[in-house]
This record gives sequence, structure tokens and C-alpha cells, in this order.
Amino acid sequence: MYEVTESSLLIDAPIIAVRRDAVTMPGGCSANREIVEHFGAVAVVAHDGERIALVQQYRHPLGRRLWELPAGLLDVPGEKAVEAAHRELMEEVGLSAARWSMLLDVATSPGVSDEVTRVYLATGLSPTDRPEPEDEEAEMQVTWVSLAEAKEKVLNGEIINSVAVAGIFAAAEGNARPVDTPFDLRPKALARRRGGSGADLA
Repeated sequence: MYEVTESSLLIDAPIIAVRRDAVTMPGGCSANREIVEHFGAVAVVAHDGERIALVQQYRHPLGRRLWELPAGLLDVPGEKAVEAAHRELMEEVGLSAARWSMLLDVATSPGVSDEVTRVYLATGLSPTDRPEPEDEEAEMQVTWVSLAEAKEKVLNGEIINSVAVAGIFAAAEGNARPVDTPFDLRPKALARRRGGSGADLA
């Protein structure tokens, strides 16, 4: 049984917090674990019947531009995950989708963070107005490739974003599930720290 006996806040930043937990291990000893609290995120495999949308943007921690799926944080209070996916598809690619399903959940770095990203499949695409992008998104590039091409980009090292890798292969395998599949792993600690309960989110 792993029991948290003490917890302290180390960093409180706009989109993350870092806390230190003192955890009692099954053998009785205690160890400190630093945890990055995250809002969680959504990503979208937008499929037009032949191709999927990929976006390329600068990621400062790696100091390079990465090919990714359209994606974004679950940082709007009270917003459902699928609603966030609708929003991100519109904001990053200028599209809406008539049909949605859930592909998979990805724990992006479970050794240090509670971040989990839910990946959706969006089909029945149509253009919609896109707001003016800001910051890194202002230079975002959008391209369309077949799933076979996307898989090849993963295998040859052009796509290294873990959520994109998982989403592309899940979509290629036809691993769609109902859009309302419970999101039990959606992070809640940071939302609660910011003043929301986080309990009714899915």
C-alpha cells in the first residue's frame, strides 16, 4: 500500500504546479516523489477519409519544431474533454467535425507527471472560422498526409511526439471507441488547486 503522509507545493506556475509527496512504501520505508500537476490535454486525429491533419510548431523545451496532432490543454473550467477537442480542431486547423469517437488515453510521462491526454478521431470534416493564432501557434504549419505516410514518419523519426505516435497507430488500427467512454484518468489535482472541484469533468 502506497500512502501519502505529507505533501508540499514547490512551484505554482500558470499551466503546471509541482508538489513533493512523502510516500510510505509497502516495505515501510518512506520516499519523496516530485510530481508535476497538469491540466491534462486532448488531441485529435482529424481524418478526411484519405488523409489526417498534422501540425508543426516550435516546442521550446526541445528547441525544435515538432510534427504533432492538433491538441491543447484541458484548462477551461467546466469544459468536457470532447468539447475541448472541438475547440482545438477549430483553433488549430479551422475545421469542425460531424462525427467523433475516442481512440485512446496516453499517460505522457507517468514517472513524474499526472498528465494524461485523450486522443479523439474526428471525421465528417468541414471548414469553419479560425481565430487569430498567438505565440507559437502564429507560425504553426498544417499539412495533410495519409495514415500510411504518418506511420512512416513515426518510424523514420520525423514524428517523435508521444501522443501523435500513439494516436496515429491507434487510428491506423481502427481502434475507435464511443466518444463518451469515461475519462477516469483525467487529471484533477491542478484544476482543484486552481479553485475548481474537477470532480464532474470527463
